[in-house]
Amino acid sequence: MAHTYSYRVRDRQGKVISGKLEADNEASVSQRLREMGYFVIGVEEERVSLRKKELHIFKPKVKGKDITVFTRQFATMINAGLPLVKCLNILSEQTESPVLTEIVVDVQHEVEMGRSLSEALAKHPEVFKELYSSMVKAGEIGGVLDDVLLRIATTLESEDEIRRRIKSALTYPVAMFAISILLLIVMLVFVVPTFESMFNDIGAELPFLTKIIMQISHFLVSWMGALVIIAIIVGVVFLRRWLKTPNGRRKLDAFKLKLPVFGSLFHKMSLSRFSRTLGTLVASGVPILQALEITSKTVGNVLVAEAVDSVRSGVKEGDSIARPLGQSPLFPPMVTQMLAIGEETGALDTMLNKVSDFYDSEVSATVESLTSLLEPLMIVFLGVVVGTIVIALYMPIFSLISQFSSQG
Repeated sequence: MAHTYSYRVRDRQGKVISGKLEADNEASVSQRLREMGYFVIGVEEERVSLRKKELHIFKPKVKGKDITVFTRQFATMINAGLPLVKCLNILSEQTESPVLTEIVVDVQHEVEMGRSLSEALAKHPEVFKELYSSMVKAGEIGGVLDDVLLRIATTLESEDEIRRRIKSALTYPVAMFAISILLLIVMLVFVVPTFESMFNDIGAELPFLTKIIMQISHFLVSWMGALVIIAIIVGVVFLRRWLKTPNGRRKLDAFKLKLPVFGSLFHKMSLSRFSRTLGTLVASGVPILQALEITSKTVGNVLVAEAVDSVRSGVKEGDSIARPLGQSPLFPPMVTQMLAIGEETGALDTMLNKVSDFYDSEVSATVESLTSLLEPLMIVFLGVVVGTIVIALYMPIFSLISQFSSQG
């Protein structure tokens, strides 16, 4: 059974280097290091700390921003001529995310063991997706790793920017909706019962709207209301599990594309991701069949992925990319025509990037228009909800005041 050993060696220039290797024993490690031209200073077996492993059972996720910064710094150092292991060592020390630091250290260890960078990155698919490792592999084969890493960083930055815009634009409407629901629940559970007891004490005649509000309040605070809330929670849990199945995911993606206003947004986002991913892979030198396979897995919509898979089947048989895409209703004529021109002129990656830029701008414009539409709608919704309850609660009081006035 192989063990992990930490070593310290001195290279031919007298510089001390430390690292890790897997081997059966210390003698094998020392022999391998000598064969690599190093003078061995010391070799020590690493002890596995169970306590450390327990502390890392629930790891925080690595942020997309951290991966983007890591990739751009990596590209800069490779372009400057630094050795691969040295780059990884520097990155592991200056990366802010502790989880990413641990992963980079493992990648460095794998590279020192003789594995390629793409193979080492592929061991961590939760952080470095298949798109990432495949592009790195193409860069290694073509000898343009720094260019490929810069291209990956640019792609990640573009995706992060789109996500940031969407989150920023939808924050206010979502917050308004949440406040409206919370305010509605507070008024129905706490405020309405107070007014009801007051009306019962004075024997006021309740209008129809007030009675409806009272009935809703009774239902929410009763055991039936609690059962309904529990049933809704259980239903949401089972629905989320079902949506993770292939059939559930397909139904959800089809439903998202058919939504009145948001369907167009989801459609444009899928087209943008398809174009950018495929264009980046092709520009990086990834074979077209492999590029289509990776794109279908990362496009984010099952229906679009199925269309890409049909394109891949056609390309296998010698067909073009544009023709099968033209048969799918999900790809507009502009996209297929630009791809056809790109294939004819040998500038497929350029055309794909142009398509992606176009849909990125379309997504931004759609989000802005949705925001300008949703904000007043949320304000109107909040006003209608609160106003209806207030009117329902004060109608009996107005009725009593008018009765006292007429008697006086």
